[in-house]
Amino acid sequence: MLTSNEQLRYSRQTMLKHIGENGQLKLRNASVLIVGMGGLGNPVAMYLNAAGVGRIMIADGDNIEITNLQRQVLFGESDLTQNKADCAAEKLNKNNSDTQIEVIDEMLDEELGQFYIPQVDVVVDCSDNIETRYLVNSLCVDHKKPFVVGAATGFDGQQLVVDPRKDNAACYQCFFPISEKAPANNCQTVGILGPVLAIIAGLQALQTIKLLTGIDVKYNQLNVYDGFYNQWQQFNISKQVDCPICQNN
Repeated sequence: MLTSNEQLRYSRQTMLKHIGENGQLKLRNASVLIVGMGGLGNPVAMYLNAAGVGRIMIADGDNIEITNLQRQVLFGESDLTQNKADCAAEKLNKNNSDTQIEVIDEMLDEELGQFYIPQVDVVVDCSDNIETRYLVNSLCVDHKKPFVVGAATGFDGQQLVVDPRKDNAACYQCFFPISEKAPANNCQTVGILGPVLAIIAGLQALQTIKLLTGIDVKYNQLNVYDGFYNQWQQFNISKQVDCPICQNN
């Protein structure tokens, strides 16, 4: 049962028929791992914290630099040189003390992933490198954890949901097979506009809330956003029978 304070705080959510008090209780009892506390991780964490997700783990080993401030909206000039996960946790705790914030002040590697991913209900990938995304994809498939992916560079963004609990679900590597020739595009190499990150992060947070509350989420679909022309495209893909990650899942 929600407390009187929770009823008031989350009233604009619980009035939605697909959320209600039962959905809010699911959020309160849920746990999420956010991998990366940069331009995507900042708004994702803010929205999930504000929505009342009970336990949020945030993983990032980087420190805040002045180049981050243009898009990483949790941080300010007084936060420079601090660890991103530590600083974000401090600010999120001030926003909503109902949420338990746990800090992993290191870059997520296989050992940390094997330990933390089984503990959560949903993993949200907000990392800025493809190697981490492939690793988290593999671990989520192994542990059958839903995986909400986001990426953005320049004016463009992508978002998809991987749900290994579904028999016919494609994984991230089905969409993007590993290629040694793939370019290492990220914010440092091609730039980024902050609002594009906000759009993709907002969709990631929305998909996460839907997963946690039992609302159907479309999987096997890549959502691609063109911020320059303000256009969305959706691409569907089937599970690949030769995928080395999920073919036996």
